[in-house]
Amino acid sequence: MEAAFARAVWQVLEPLHAVTYFAPESREANRAVGLRGFWMGYFATRAAPLGAVTAGAVEAAFFNFHPAMVRRAVPGAWGFAAPEAVLRARAGAATAALRRVVPSVADAAARLVPLLERTVAVADGAGRPLFAANRGLPTPEDPVGALWQAATALREHRGDGHVAVLTAEGLDGCEVHVLFAACEGVPAAVLRDNRGWSEEEWQAASDRLAARGLLESGGHPTAEGRGLRAHVEARTDALAVRPYRALTQAEADRLLGLLGPLADQVLTSGTIPFPNPMGLPARRERT
Repeated sequence: MEAAFARAVWQVLEPLHAVTYFAPESREANRAVGLRGFWMGYFATRAAPLGAVTAGAVEAAFFNFHPAMVRRAVPGAWGFAAPEAVLRARAGAATAALRRVVPSVADAAARLVPLLERTVAVADGAGRPLFAANRGLPTPEDPVGALWQAATALREHRGDGHVAVLTAEGLDGCEVHVLFAACEGVPAAVLRDNRGWSEEEWQAASDRLAARGLLESGGHPTAEGRGLRAHVEARTDALAVRPYRALTQAEADRLLGLLGPLADQVLTSGTIPFPNPMGLPARRERT
């Protein structure tokens, strides 16, 4: 199985996971459980599988947020809602959101869950804290909830591997966004403001990348910068594809065929904003 399969799967799994943060059901569930504001909800719902962890643990696992932004939410969030309550709220809300946005999701879930759960089961959790924590959660009895949980675990598997590649290349949490924005044409403010970096810190990161020969003085990527970004994405794909090799080619094709229409309905529903700091495209690439 080629590494490119991992990118194709990411494009159809990520929308199913993203409802966790953006769907009105999820925002309301966070408010109901006691969390205050979007970002406390984001940090708490994503970190809850790890337990009542410290800000330092979240900074390390999430990687690309300004430490001060994390510390405004964690560990304070656990004083408003225990991780166990957050886990129940996020799973119920995400499941309800998927049922609303994708009316046919239950039928697809019955066929998808066995494939995804087999992939989750064989994946290597070493060095992947968010993936391992999500895999360790009880599987929801609702097949739509089980679909959402498997999608969440696998997107965190990819994300943990991505962080490993970025850090191996000597990039820090701000520099990765500067390089991404330069290479992909994403407005700097979308990433800078949604990750808590100041304009001064963004400029300092740009200067560091320029000193490495990755950016030109005007902020455009050099050939070396584009090459590094391509290498990071290719290596991320290569690490992410490994558990999918538990599937036959026919099963892999069926997986993409079933997930694609679900992802398309989420993407066109208006639930997820575009552009967004997750890097999720408004339309998935067709393979």
